[in-house]
Amino acid sequence: MKRRPLPVAAALVATAALLLTACGSGDEKSSDNDKIAGADQGTKTPKESASPSGAPAGDKPDGVDVSLPEDMDLVFDWDKPKDKNEAAAMNDAANFVRAIYRGVNKRTANDAAVTAYSTGEGLHYAKTQINSRVDGGWTATGTRRHYQATTRSAPNGKSVEVAFCVDSSKFYGKEVKTEKVLKSKPSIADFDYFKIVMVKFPTGDGLWQASKVFVESKAEKCR
Repeated sequence: MKRRPLPVAAALVATAALLLTACGSGDEKSSDNDKIAGADQGTKTPKESASPSGAPAGDKPDGVDVSLPEDMDLVFDWDKPKDKNEAAAMNDAANFVRAIYRGVNKRTANDAAVTAYSTGEGLHYAKTQINSRVDGGWTATGTRRHYQATTRSAPNGKSVEVAFCVDSSKFYGKEVKTEKVLKSKPSIADFDYFKIVMVKFPTGDGLWQASKVFVESKAEKCR
């Protein structure tokens, strides 16, 4: 059986259940105006500093290690926005995703990358994702593709909504103890549509944190 990413429920309260069915998060309403949900979401200072490692410099944006094992390939197939803030928010949305799977690989939700690239409900989402996999005794392997990305800024310039599709048809769960890869036949369940509200860290130089996460599972528009 293939393990799927844990989705967010309509109220954005993720639970510890391992395989929830995603609900429509009500995020479609945000397209009706210029306001972004969670635009006023506060930020928290990252509580942990990155520990030294042998990761290449490219794996340490903002001085935080987001490197992953060779068998865990997260591909971000999207173009960089012209707007400086939107480009930075998009980069850190990718780092937020990397941080989650780094936490899965390291078997801890308290990795420095997780606390650096998320805050509020985004941090809760990340920790729930990681802990569900740690408790289940499995990690991930394969290629997870992220594409068709768009960005939209709030009028105050302090938050950016980063939306994108995810194809997990070649990304599988793997049992930690046995290293057995859990595969299933490709289906619409492999495609998700994410909207992540990124907020600018007030004292950081270009650092953005995920404050809210909306997920539409079985997204036909992404297939």
